[in-house]
Amino acid sequence: MPRTPRTPRTTRLAGAAAVALAAALTLTACGSDGGGGNSPAKVTQQKADSPYQGTVLSKHFEKPDLQLTDTAGQPFDLRQQTNGRTTLLFFGYTSCPDVCPTTMGDIGVAMKKLSAEERQKINVVFVSTDPQRDTPQVLRTWLDSMGSDFIGLTGDLAKVKTAARSLGIMIEDPVVNADGTVTSTHGAQVLAFLPSDDKAHVLYLSGTEEKTYEHDLPLLAKGVAA
Repeated sequence: MPRTPRTPRTTRLAGAAAVALAAALTLTACGSDGGGGNSPAKVTQQKADSPYQGTVLSKHFEKPDLQLTDTAGQPFDLRQQTNGRTTLLFFGYTSCPDVCPTTMGDIGVAMKKLSAEERQKINVVFVSTDPQRDTPQVLRTWLDSMGSDFIGLTGDLAKVKTAARSLGIMIEDPVVNADGTVTSTHGAQVLAFLPSDDKAHVLYLSGTEEKTYEHDLPLLAKGVAA
């Protein structure tokens, strides 16, 4: 019997980030059928005196030990090759119709408003949750529309899921629908790692506006403490 196509949905994310934030974070199903249905999670606790508009984490997560393939087809060690640099990390997939392109597009717009010197201090890393379809070439073409210097990584989904889980982000295996479209359900948070200790200090929930990134990116480029 053919599988009924899944529609985008939002489920509660249970994980370390939820405990650290005392917040209700979400998994977002970015179905490739063009549906919507995402609502931003509400954060109930945030550091009041932070210079950042993003959510300041009370637990500073280690950068995942993750080795995948970049868009040039070369091995990429996330820890080693972003060591000592501000890094924005997001998990998603290229055929997502809503959250992924919106999030990466907003970051791209905000990045373009930085000086060349500031841009050089920030890595934006997109890790595919649908590596079977997101080949290096597919990733590069998709990312170039948002930022030609954005880093795209693809490879073993089990490794990706383990890395995401260490950050309190849940990822489910992609589902191929009866009509050939794909639904990938994944946590839709952006984590910002500071160069001072290579740990995640600031989190941006799904639905974060471009102006928030525009405000925070210069601070992140300077490595300002959260």
